[in-house]
Parts: sequence; C-alpha cells; structure tokens
Amino acid sequence: MGRFLKKPVKPISIEPDATVDAFVKQLSEISFQARNLGTAVNIWDRMTQDDTLILFGLAGAMVPAGLREVVSFLVRNRFIDCLVSTGANLFHDCHETLGYSHWRGSHIADDATLKEESIDRIYDTYASETEFRHTDEFITRFAREVPQDEPITTREFLYLLGKKLAESTENNGILSCAYKAGVPIYCPAIGDSAIGIAVAIGTSRKENRVVFDIVGDVLETARLAASSPTGVIYVGGGTPKNFIQQSEVTTAILGDTDTGHRYAIQIITDPPHWGGLSGCTFEEAQSWGKIAMDAMKVTVYSDATIALPLIVTALASRRRDNLQKRKLPRFEMARSLKVSL
Repeated sequence: MGRFLKKPVKPISIEPDATVDAFVKQLSEISFQARNLGTAVNIWDRMTQDDTLILFGLAGAMVPAGLREVVSFLVRNRFIDCLVSTGANLFHDCHETLGYSHWRGSHIADDATLKEESIDRIYDTYASETEFRHTDEFITRFAREVPQDEPITTREFLYLLGKKLAESTENNGILSCAYKAGVPIYCPAIGDSAIGIAVAIGTSRKENRVVFDIVGDVLETARLAASSPTGVIYVGGGTPKNFIQQSEVTTAILGDTDTGHRYAIQIITDPPHWGGLSGCTFEEAQSWGKIAMDAMKVTVYSDATIALPLIVTALASRRRDNLQKRKLPRFEMARSLKVSL
C-alpha cells in the first residue's frame, strides 16, 4: 500500500463513560481540526515533560467569555511559565477577582438601549459600566503605591497588582495566581486597555508618575528565551503572539541563540491569506527564525472558548498525578527592578 497509507482514520465510537482525555485521543485519530486539537494536547504534554520554558500568549476577550479559571489553572499548576496578555484580559481578570461579573446576554441587542443602561456588550456578553468604573478606581488607587522613582516594566507592575489583589480578596484570578506561583506576566500594549486608562487618570490627577519600561520587557523576555528551550502557545494572535515570537529574534540579534521556539501551538480563527499576523502560519514564522525548523507544531482553527477548555481538561486528566509537580526555576520578582531573570 506504499508509504502513504499507513494509519487509517478511526471513526469515533460513542462511549458514555469516556473521559475527556479518552475522547480527545479519539479526536486525534480522525481528521480536520479534531486531529489538530488532539495533536495540540500531545505537544503540550510533551512540553511539560521536557525541560521547556512554556510561553503563553492570550488575546481576544477570553476572560469575559469565561476562560479566567482555565488560564488561572494553567498558571497555578505550572502548565505555563510565562504569560503575555492583552491589557483587556488582565483588566477583566482584575474585575472578576474583585467580585464583579460578566453577564450572559445576546448578540442580537439594541445597543443604543444598552448604552442608556450603562451596559457594555462583547458579542453575547454584557458588563456593567458602573462596575467597570469601580475597577478603574481600584487600579488608579493602586498605581499610587507603585514605586515612582524610575520606569517600571509591565511585568513588575502586574506582579505588584497581583500581590495587591491577593491581599485584598480571597478570590483567585490570573494575576493573583501568577503572583503566588512566581509566573511573570507581560503586557506590551498595556496602554491599549482600561489598565492604561486607569493609570492615565491617576497621572492626570497628579496622583502617580508611573512610566512603563517597555524596552525592559523586550530585554527580559529575550533573556528568558535564551535561558532554556522554549515552547509557545497562542490563543488568538495580535500583540501577545508577536511579542513572544520576537523574543527568539531578539536573542539571535543579541548573539545569545539562534534556534527558534522548539514547540508551537496556536488556536486561531484567522486564515493566513489576508497576510495578518493573527493568521500567520508557523511555517511563515520559520522564515524569520521565530520557530525552529524541526519544531513540533500545530494550528487548531477553532473558537478558543471551545478548544482551550477541551485541551486543558484533557491535559489535566493526563497529568493528574503530576499536577503542581513540574518545577522550573522560580522567577523571583523582588523589588530590585533590575532583577536578573
């Protein structure tokens, strides 16, 4: 039958008592995005067993959509070692950690009426603008406590914000879990979010003099990429994806390494043919030296609210006996600002 006809497609059998992991293993033996989803679990599992630094990029409205606990689980159980996120997701995480909610609504809505009721809409999800303002004020007040004597990286700022949340509430979120676990969070476009607005409000009131050292973030992530073989996982694209991708380029320019990320998973809905980064294939990224030529890689074309919980649940089931046992070097976030990672 030749070298191409070796593995038959195995039709899925319905097993009422099957675990999610068993179900995903069946998916990996059929076709299309089901197989890609199963492959993603296998690659992520492999990353957790190797001496790999796992960097996770989070874009899109994932926290309002209900994935805050999923990402917190990844941080808490060290399935990821570094998070790069949009500012919006981190603001929404802060909002929910403070005890507020996002609400199930409808994508068929009278938005003019919602505006009159001070309700913000994210597709089929609602949020109270009044409650958002309370979170704004929390961050504005917090920014007064941040060291003001020199520029601060977003990693340092978010570490301190996670510490503040951990001390202020018993609710666990992404920021507070990252603080407790010593997992660094970067937000390269922090100004493009309600966090940036809240800090700016305080600056306009002359309550803080916070200046973000974005270049410091670039250098830190380059040092992280140079410190260990790396794997990357992207939910969506945008700034988080590019910021992580460029870490390998930066290390190469600095002369530290020229290998590219060794493992790569992305969950996206954007096709590559428009030329946008969010739909960029890992093959294209290899031309830049961002992804290793022999990397284990897969793209899952799916809504992340479906794919990510399935992948993480299967992974957690597979690694059930080893949760929280994976220990890579803890990144100490002491208030020295010039800390060596």
